[in-house]
Amino acid sequence: MNSIPVLHVEGRCLAEAYEKALCALNERGGRLKTQYDKPGDPESLDSTMNITVVDPLAEPMIHKAFPGGIEDLREYVMELQGVKDHWVKNVNDPADTRWEYTYHGRLAAYGAWREKRGASSVEAGFFKIDQIEAVIAKLVSQPFTRQAQAITWMPTLDLDCYDPPCLQSLWYRILEDDQGVWWLNVNIRFRSNDAWGANFMNMFGFILFNRDIVAAEIAKRSGRTVKLARLNWQADSYHIYGKDIVTARQRLFDRLGTTSFADRTYEFTDPMIQEIYAEAEATVREKIRVTDAGR
Repeated sequence: MNSIPVLHVEGRCLAEAYEKALCALNERGGRLKTQYDKPGDPESLDSTMNITVVDPLAEPMIHKAFPGGIEDLREYVMELQGVKDHWVKNVNDPADTRWEYTYHGRLAAYGAWREKRGASSVEAGFFKIDQIEAVIAKLVSQPFTRQAQAITWMPTLDLDCYDPPCLQSLWYRILEDDQGVWWLNVNIRFRSNDAWGANFMNMFGFILFNRDIVAAEIAKRSGRTVKLARLNWQADSYHIYGKDIVTARQRLFDRLGTTSFADRTYEFTDPMIQEIYAEAEATVREKIRVTDAGR
């Protein structure tokens, strides 16, 4: 093989698009090695993938074939809202083993990092830009702009980083329909996306980020009704690690012929799911508190 397969799928809802993407990868993906393979690991299934979710909030939203639960989805959504930004490491302290970054931190405070000054770790950097605020303000003033973009990649840190950001950019543009409703179109690009271990949570999290943070604030400032239009998700490397292929087959691919799509999904608006999701917030905050106390 001398070319990485380029795959395209489209689904009405998130769960459908996610399942189609995994199936396309399983059927037409190439076999590649990764720098994270352990001795004896099979090669990964890999591709460049483009996923279009036509109606991001349509049901069913949740696919059962992802390695996590409703509580994990809630935790990830909170993470994208910034509750773990203080877990980012001091880049000038080799002994600091905290996270290299958070997506929210890169989006809301691009250009800044943490460094040691005296006995404490403080925010430093050549500049600091709140890209979330900038994107919202730009879309309110000129909804059809092509310049409403936020990025994460910081070459000063990430070219030599062991685990640099997978998310690379968010791009927004608004269309207005005949009734005056504004529709927020979103393109999201990942350089590397673990199709089995992370992709569903990534897409779910950013759909809610776009709804609750971006669209909601645009609506508040503009006085317009703002709804989510299609989400276009591009991954330069959309892959299932070799160590996870057997699990993916057992939990999804081998069940396609014996189960219905309804059996393989949940509706996010189901009252039971909503109860679990809402109650998880307190658990997540306690988990963060305990982790902070132990550091």
